[in-house]
Amino acid sequence: MTEAIFTPEQLAEIHAYHRPYYFWAWAGIVVNLGITAVVLRFVIGPLYARCERLKIPSKALSQMWKGDGWAAALAFSLSYFAAMVLVSLPVDVWFQLHEHAFGLSKYTPATYAIDYAKSLVFSIGGYCAMTFGLFALARRLRNWWVLAGTPIAVLLLMSAALDPYRSRINFEQKPLPDGELRERITELMAKADIDFRDVLVEDNSRATVKLQAYFAGRGPTRTIVLNESLLKELTTNEILSAVAHEAGHVHESRWPGSIASALTLVAFLFAIERMLRWVAKRRFWGVTEVADIRALPLIFLMFWLITTLATPVSAAFSRERERQADAYGLALTGDREAFASMLVKAARVNKMDPDPPRWIVLKGRTHPSIRERLEALGPAKADGG
Repeated sequence: MTEAIFTPEQLAEIHAYHRPYYFWAWAGIVVNLGITAVVLRFVIGPLYARCERLKIPSKALSQMWKGDGWAAALAFSLSYFAAMVLVSLPVDVWFQLHEHAFGLSKYTPATYAIDYAKSLVFSIGGYCAMTFGLFALARRLRNWWVLAGTPIAVLLLMSAALDPYRSRINFEQKPLPDGELRERITELMAKADIDFRDVLVEDNSRATVKLQAYFAGRGPTRTIVLNESLLKELTTNEILSAVAHEAGHVHESRWPGSIASALTLVAFLFAIERMLRWVAKRRFWGVTEVADIRALPLIFLMFWLITTLATPVSAAFSRERERQADAYGLALTGDREAFASMLVKAARVNKMDPDPPRWIVLKGRTHPSIRERLEALGPAKADGG
């Protein structure tokens, strides 16, 4: 089966492409823990001492913060963020160059810098919001985690409706022109009983050559998004197979997962509240009161540990959902040959490993391997044409 998907030369290239990612899958854990240990032991105290020298008079912000330490807290938060960016930047750039070397990234230094800067802007906004939202609230109220968690959980449940607008931050999207493909997608969605607002073509060709198709939004904001590479590489029937697979995800029962995510968020905020009190009680880094900004690195460590431990479980559920979406998509189109050739072409262009190491799969692979997916289709012409 693998030989029918890739030539020996293609397999050798794919293994060379994935090797650094597999190495970083475990080395990154060691590096992250090491950096965190250094920060907790040697950086927090001196960094905060320097930030304390910053004095900016503001009656409104002092009232919000419940004290004059807001400037030091904000400076500490942004300085910590800047340090983490500088530490991770070499790795990010190296992997971007790696993607470019294997023909998957189309970024130029300028376009990469622009998109990277956009992500930094949103991250900086998040850090400022955390400083004045989480810590300022925790300084005032003992049960702040309930007050903050409830509206955030509601926003989390509703956030999927905003997906079509978030996805346009980096890449331009235009309506798919009228013609056979739009008509057949419309017919397919009518057969699937799925309402949608539009079919959009995403121009992310300056960033990647990978094939991408997804549904964004829910209800009245639901859109079908196809990138230009997918339209270029696949036939009409193969595109319909990709859309049919994504339609399978639309029919998934999403509310249990969304509710579980919201409850997990509230539980995480409660864990932060207990951790903040523990830090104050133990007087780490000279902390004497609850919700001191110097506990920020511990919050990120806690989040990283929780997500690292939870990822294998969530990935296992994700792989099962992908299997079900494949089965749904195949039943919807009834075109086994087109579905198989769509998977093969996507595997070739995206350089998917047909047989990833078992530990990589268990650690967090969200999709079954291409070999598994083709075998699940049953007898089919799987050479992609």
